[in-house]
Amino acid sequence: MPRITITSVFVDDQEKALRFYTDVLGFVKKEDIPLGEARWLTVVSPDNPEGTELLLEPDGRPAAKPFKQALVNDGIPFTMFAVDDLQAEYARLRSLGVRFVREPAEMGAVVVAVLDDTCGNLIQLVQRV
Repeated sequence: MPRITITSVFVDDQEKALRFYTDVLGFVKKEDIPLGEARWLTVVSPDNPEGTELLLEPDGRPAAKPFKQALVNDGIPFTMFAVDDLQAEYARLRSLGVRFVREPAEMGAVVVAVLDDTCGNLIQLVQRV
């Protein structure tokens, strides 16, 4: 059966994205391989360094920017990250200046919040209750 090993998020600036995803969200850099003007740049959860990698992929391809903008315009998160305590994570991230477009809200068996990753994406945080 296939496994998810890498997923990606399009970013407008890889260095800015790396700072946000590591310094703010708390991921750790796993791979950083130069590929001409861009890099193969991935981050992972510090709790699972051999787990699924998130590729911080440049959004320079023609379809990427309009795709990202359409998602933002419709309020649709690009991807989702699980947290154990959404209220605590929301408070921590707000104290670091993260802008949320949706404050924590219960939705059935989960609590969700949506943040702006500063790289052109909305990211949803989710906690199962």
